[in-house]
Amino acid sequence: MDQCKDREEGVPPSKRARESQTKAQRNQPGPPPSSVSLESDESKGDGPSPAERSKMEKSVPEQLLGMFRNFGEEELKLFHFYLKNGPGGDFPTIYKCQLDNADRLKTADVMVQVYSDHVMEVARSILKKMNEGSPSAQEASSRLSEEAVQKCQFKLKFDLTAKFQCVFEGIAKAGNPTFLNQIYTELYITEGGTSEVNDEHEVRQIETASRKPHRPETTIRQEDIFKASPGRDKPIRTVLTKGVAGIGKTVLTQKYTLDWAEDKANQDIQFIFPFTFRELNVLKEEKFSLVELVHHFFTETKEAGICRFEDFQVVFIFDGLDECRLPLDFHKTTIVTDPRKSTSVDVLLINLIRGKLLPSAHLWITTRPAAANQIPPRCVVRVTEIRGFTDPQKEEYFRKRFRDEEQASRIISHIKTSRSLHIMCHIPVFCWITATVLEDVLETREGGQLPTTLTEMYIHFLVVQAKVKKVKYDGGAETDPHWSPESRKMIESLGKLAFDQLQKGNLIFYESDLTECGIDIRAASVYSGVFTQIFKEERGLYQDKVFCFIHLSVQEFLAALHAHLIFINSGLNLLEEQQTTSKKSETRDSAEKHLKKHSEKQKSVESAEKQFYQSAVNKALKSTNGHLDLFLRFLLGLSLQTNQTLLRGLLTQTRSSSQTNQETVQYMKKKLSEEGLSAEKRINLFHCLNELNDLSLVEEIQQSLRSGSLSTDKLSPAQWSALVFILLSSEKDLDVFDLKKYSASEEALLRLLPVVKASNKSLLSVCELSEKSCKDLSSVLSSLSSSLRELDLSINTLEDLGVQLLSDALKSKHCKLNTLILSLCNLSERSCETISCGLQNLNCKLITLRLMDCNLSDGSCEALSLVLNSQSSSLRELDLSNSNLHDSGVKPLSVGIQSPQCTLETLRLNGCFLSERSCEALSSVLRSQTSSLRELNLSNNNLQDSGMKLLSAAVESLQCNLKTLSLSGCLITEEGCTSLASALSSNPSHLRELDLSYNHPGDSGTKLLSAGLKNPRWRLDTLRVEPAGVQWLRPGLRKYSCQLTIDTNTVHTNLQLSDNNRKVTQVMEVQSYPDHPDRFDDSNPQLLCRNGLTGRCYWEVEWRGHVYISLSYRTIRRKGRANDCLFGYNNQSWSLSCSDKYGYSVCHNKRATSPSSSSSSSSVSNRVAVYVDCPAGTLSFYRVSSDTLIHLHTFNTTFTQTLYPGFWFNPLSPDSSVTLC
Repeated sequence: MDQCKDREEGVPPSKRARESQTKAQRNQPGPPPSSVSLESDESKGDGPSPAERSKMEKSVPEQLLGMFRNFGEEELKLFHFYLKNGPGGDFPTIYKCQLDNADRLKTADVMVQVYSDHVMEVARSILKKMNEGSPSAQEASSRLSEEAVQKCQFKLKFDLTAKFQCVFEGIAKAGNPTFLNQIYTELYITEGGTSEVNDEHEVRQIETASRKPHRPETTIRQEDIFKASPGRDKPIRTVLTKGVAGIGKTVLTQKYTLDWAEDKANQDIQFIFPFTFRELNVLKEEKFSLVELVHHFFTETKEAGICRFEDFQVVFIFDGLDECRLPLDFHKTTIVTDPRKSTSVDVLLINLIRGKLLPSAHLWITTRPAAANQIPPRCVVRVTEIRGFTDPQKEEYFRKRFRDEEQASRIISHIKTSRSLHIMCHIPVFCWITATVLEDVLETREGGQLPTTLTEMYIHFLVVQAKVKKVKYDGGAETDPHWSPESRKMIESLGKLAFDQLQKGNLIFYESDLTECGIDIRAASVYSGVFTQIFKEERGLYQDKVFCFIHLSVQEFLAALHAHLIFINSGLNLLEEQQTTSKKSETRDSAEKHLKKHSEKQKSVESAEKQFYQSAVNKALKSTNGHLDLFLRFLLGLSLQTNQTLLRGLLTQTRSSSQTNQETVQYMKKKLSEEGLSAEKRINLFHCLNELNDLSLVEEIQQSLRSGSLSTDKLSPAQWSALVFILLSSEKDLDVFDLKKYSASEEALLRLLPVVKASNKSLLSVCELSEKSCKDLSSVLSSLSSSLRELDLSINTLEDLGVQLLSDALKSKHCKLNTLILSLCNLSERSCETISCGLQNLNCKLITLRLMDCNLSDGSCEALSLVLNSQSSSLRELDLSNSNLHDSGVKPLSVGIQSPQCTLETLRLNGCFLSERSCEALSSVLRSQTSSLRELNLSNNNLQDSGMKLLSAAVESLQCNLKTLSLSGCLITEEGCTSLASALSSNPSHLRELDLSYNHPGDSGTKLLSAGLKNPRWRLDTLRVEPAGVQWLRPGLRKYSCQLTIDTNTVHTNLQLSDNNRKVTQVMEVQSYPDHPDRFDDSNPQLLCRNGLTGRCYWEVEWRGHVYISLSYRTIRRKGRANDCLFGYNNQSWSLSCSDKYGYSVCHNKRATSPSSSSSSSSVSNRVAVYVDCPAGTLSFYRVSSDTLIHLHTFNTTFTQTLYPGFWFNPLSPDSSVTLC
């Protein structure tokens, strides 16, 4: 597809190009074209003013005199000799009679008269010949070179300032330019990404960018484009900046250049040479050396005689790679290293980009995304992307544009009410279009309704252009009708051009295309509010013109207008499927002949309208990259009577049927109900419904969301699509997406995948997902436009195949995932090996991996050790907590962590059945010079004092950089704490946080460590030793045992207490309990305990029948709807279902799941254990078999209230019982 930039990005042509244009304009009648968008003011680019030039010229004789004063008589004679016999180059000699008896002053005067502007170049040429034998000449040559460089810099900066300091924004009604520094609004530029092609419609890319969560990203200011990031050693030589049309790439480079020219920034750079590929294209057949190319465009350097650019800090800017027509073949090209060797321009550019030519220079290349891959990634050091305006920057733009604060606020408020307008204002050029329209509407229609849809906005924009043409060029008044026959013909012709070229996929086109559509070239240049022009390369230097619309959205609007006009005026449907491309681009006469044949079979008018719009919908839906998305929005918007009314004068007749519009709406809703339609196409259909003012589907879902009555079980495909559209269009940041808020199911995930793709963090835990979901998630993660950084798939049955699919996604160069959580996924050894393989891939960006409660084996640890030892791994955090690693698993992990390639900073191994033997291996890690470990969590392991002593020896080592050490519940006594205190006294410079709670440090141990908090040499600022005591020296979780007491005021009347209130049995007879507001009533046989839990607590119960072991907030309802009262069926409680018949399952907030088959496969035990760590937010259930705890399930959450144990008895299982152990 041909590419073009909008006018906003057009860097003005070189001085030679300006001269060619000026000459051409003198030979053409008619008014000059008005500038469009943000094009620089070239009328001021004529070089220094007479006063400045006079100042420069006056300094030349003084420079010569200064040089001659240092010459002896013999040196002056030698200088005269060269002047009389050939100074070098093409410069003329000076007659002998002019130099006879000439003193130093006369010599200088004669040289200025003869050589004028080139006098210093002649002087340097002669000095070069004299250099070898004359110290004075050498000194003079050096001094003149410095002066020449300074003079050249001055002139270059002057010219660049004149060229870029002023811009024309939009159609300047009075021809007045605006200072760039006054209207420039900072753009949101991010670092990172690749130079890969994204062939999606750029409007789709804009919508995607507008949904990007405001996550911390590496942003960069334009003045720092070549400055290395912190921690980056490699210098920034080549920068590639991507951005869609109209996003501000060209203005960005102009601002960078202007700041340098005005001495505001980057003064370490000596020369900046801004080029555009538009200019370079016309030199396709010519040969230049790099020096000649610079001299050609920047004559100041030639006049100064500067040829050795390798001696200077130079920046080359190449704007508009997407417009490059030079054959940039990086695989087959001649190597050129000499800046003075002539070759073709494409060979020069390739060698310059590859660093063969002028390797010391900096290069900045801008491009639209579709052309980014023309430059090999190895040639680019930094890739940046212009995201356009953030929401605050949009406001800043409009406040700068409208000085009236009240008016600016009204416009900003209006744009925010229309999501489609707000999204499009991401692009600076659309902000200009919007400002142009709203300014006109506010000035001419007081109290009038402001446009709310894209179609309305572009209709108003077209009307404004016609009005300006009428007033400015035709001499009409503001109140005159602005649609003259000439204007109508022009728009009709432009519309045909736009439509034909859109069908061909062309965004730039030539004079022949215009002529074919009946467009007069000179008239086209007058109508530059819609049109812009550049020069075409094929016919020689600066001859034929090549054209493009100001922005692709304008082309699509005019194309839709053309299709609409043809259908309204003649009944011809240009979008019929059977038409071929050649028929679509027939001339008007041949189209009319086709119409006569077509009319014989034409049905009723309404039937034809129905077919017209439905065929447009079908055609757009068949587009693979969405290139007709915006066209369809405009076409459907033009079908409304209100919009046709706005075009009175252009439309000779209108045709609009509410019946047809309603049928079109129903047809699109039918399409939304069909399976297999991509998310992007569904979203565009909702934008189309918006253009037709039909918001029924969206409003229906929004109302359900607001009322909390949304039932995803009953949603149709169209309603699912509406939910996706709402979530993606919401002003709320899509930072975190929790699938459980809508439906914890595989179907819901597949329906809401576009939202997952757009989110930064997706919580998909406990959603009954399988390997099928992993296939779709893998596709999302591998997508170029995915925003997903963090993915939680905990407590799902993924199987080995699902893990393999996820691992494949990690290997994708597009995958941006940096955090993956797979807790309680019962990973096999094979799955661990698969994940490890993905982590070792060069493209993998994963920083955090959490595999808690995954029953990992020794073999799994071996596989993870390979990851830690891999040079390509970027892993910083690894959490293997609550796994059966034992000491044998820690050993291979320690080997990997000690590897010089390992970058791991955080390791969590709490509850992994470790002993002091693991401390020996980990101590070796901490003492290693290559270890980067900063946080180590070994809580709830039986390390004892012997293990503590081994760790203390490591902490004492100067190589140890540990900042956080967690040893809670590790059976440590006063002896171990004394050892650690001693180690910290020897090496107090690193450890900041120490957790020794649930141990028995004794008074002396506590005192020694607490003293460290006050010791200025110690860095320790957080110490936890409570709770403490001898009771915590019991191995395992039973050390946290607590005694439960039943709250008799909560017991349901069908529950019978016995055994000193330690046993509860469900009975049919109603028990005689006094009335109490806390008692559970109705059909909910439940009770709560009196114990409010804090810290860590553990208890066991025996059960019979079918009961639910639960924890709940005290505020749970006692009466009312069942879900509000039942344990596990609301957001205030968690429960484990224990059944002789059905086994185990867990439930929270109505979402039930079964434990892994391995933990519940053996015969059901009638004893279960509960462990809760309230501050950590973990709740675990175990079955107890032969005094061994077998893990069933763990909830990870944040507890917001005090927890109380409770029990619920299934009413259908009489005689069920619970006994407190």
